[in-house]
Amino acid sequence: MAILIRMPEVAANTTSAIIVTWSKNEGDQVAVGDCLAEIETEKAVIEFAADQAGILGKILGAAGQDIDVGAPIAVLFEADEKDVDIDALLAKEGLAADAASSEGQPVATVLSTPELQSTPEAIQAQQSGKRIFASPLARRLARDAGIDLSTLTGSGPHGRIIKRDMQAAIVKTTAVQAVSVAARDTVQNYTEIPHSNMRRTIARRLSESKATIPHFYLNADCYMDSLLALRTQINTGGTCKISVNDIIVKAVGAALRELPEMNVSWTEEALRRYNTIDIAVAVSTDTGLITPVVPAVDTKPISVIASSIVDLATRARAGKLAPHEYQGGSFTVSNLGMFGVTEFSAIINPPQAAILAVGAVEQRPVVTDGELRVGSVMTVTLSVDHRAIDGSLAAQWLAVFKRIIENPLSALI
Repeated sequence: MAILIRMPEVAANTTSAIIVTWSKNEGDQVAVGDCLAEIETEKAVIEFAADQAGILGKILGAAGQDIDVGAPIAVLFEADEKDVDIDALLAKEGLAADAASSEGQPVATVLSTPELQSTPEAIQAQQSGKRIFASPLARRLARDAGIDLSTLTGSGPHGRIIKRDMQAAIVKTTAVQAVSVAARDTVQNYTEIPHSNMRRTIARRLSESKATIPHFYLNADCYMDSLLALRTQINTGGTCKISVNDIIVKAVGAALRELPEMNVSWTEEALRRYNTIDIAVAVSTDTGLITPVVPAVDTKPISVIASSIVDLATRARAGKLAPHEYQGGSFTVSNLGMFGVTEFSAIINPPQAAILAVGAVEQRPVVTDGELRVGSVMTVTLSVDHRAIDGSLAAQWLAVFKRIIENPLSALI
């Protein structure tokens, strides 16, 4: 018996999502576990896998559409079904089939490319029999920039349109727009780029955080000579390369273990103290900032933390994180030192109560035992939710972190 496939709740509290592209066409065989479509959430692109086998008989949700969670997006036929009254099936949902099915055509054998259905140019390309092959990232860039994929020639395998093709097209389009605008009497010196779901979510969450959470900030200068020497020793003798940020994340976990009163978040009903130390690490992607979570940092060896961060960051930039990998966390580390930033204040990532902003390690004059020398110094800034954490506790925690980072071997034992 034919069944309706519905838009899944791919992330907690999500009310809608966008189908980036369909991986199956109408009439294709579907096995359990096959990827039916790639769905864009607020933070990543998720593969939607089939939980039943059959034939993809009818696609209801076109690529590029923002569809409510629970709404029908496709019809799945049983393998031996030939004639299915889709009109009757959809009527139960208050929907109607499109013209193709109402004209009596066998829908199961009608092959379509739903990713081409969102623009008039795409519909014309579909009717002419031309199929467009493009990566999910290229499709997102095209949608955000308002560029018709059918006008491009891909440089990827088998003519697939990929990221560099879209970047070149965006540059060309921007240049053409600039020339066109300059020719007008009234010059507009800007190009409007539509917001993605992810960028809207970032804007909303950061605005809410800054407006509703009473932030206060504490700074500390950490002497890094011992840490840099230890890192060199580890990387010289080991197979896993450790970064300064890996040791910082480990030190944050050790400091939270020593002062568990900092591993908390505020709710209107109670102060929530977490039983595990799960550290979110800020990662910059083409579509915005995302914070994948390394769970139970205080119990993991530094080599495991390092490999976990590399894996999470790589998949975050590719949009391949599962929702549970970027949701939650009890504390965040945001490091801009690799960009040469010496000091900054980060906005708290709700519902967490603190975030540590890490600057670059730089050579500075340092006084030790009354003598002036050149030392490696790193400035960190702790942003704290004053509802959940008092100033004295935050100061104690920052002192513990400074002690650990300046004697990093204690964090690794």
